[in-house]
Amino acid sequence: MKDRKDPKEIVIEITKDFEGIEVDLAKFEKLVHAVCDLFDLTKAVISIAIVGDAQISKVNAQFLNHDGSTDVISFDLSDCDTACKVFDLVVNGQMAIRQAKSRRHSSEAELALYITHGLLHNFGFDDLQPDQAKKMHETEDKILQQQGFGLVYNS
Repeated sequence: MKDRKDPKEIVIEITKDFEGIEVDLAKFEKLVHAVCDLFDLTKAVISIAIVGDAQISKVNAQFLNHDGSTDVISFDLSDCDTACKVFDLVVNGQMAIRQAKSRRHSSEAELALYITHGLLHNFGFDDLQPDQAKKMHETEDKILQQQGFGLVYNS
């Protein structure tokens, strides 16, 4: 008898609390699934909130004691005793619009970068040291290219 793997159970919830950006939620769900596949994650609940500067600044102050806006804040809320991961991401749609304009790509691609970046943090990537940041950003661009967003970080 063959070993049966449990079927994938990746639940993705995306909310948009910022009206200044148009996004294809199905593309973002596909992106999240691709990142989960890359790291062999089969059970997860992943919530992504797309917000503006004011809302992410509040989250940044409340949970990280940092002032001001940022691109993404990620939380791993997983219980150590279970195989199911629970990730919450808060991504800044307003910043994505600004950065995309200055970097000359779509705001949707910039937002995809933020989602990927937050997920990679939850999978153990760090960007505090230059060598770690290089590996993280190369991984981001590889994923984003494979998902049709193109080179985003190193554009």
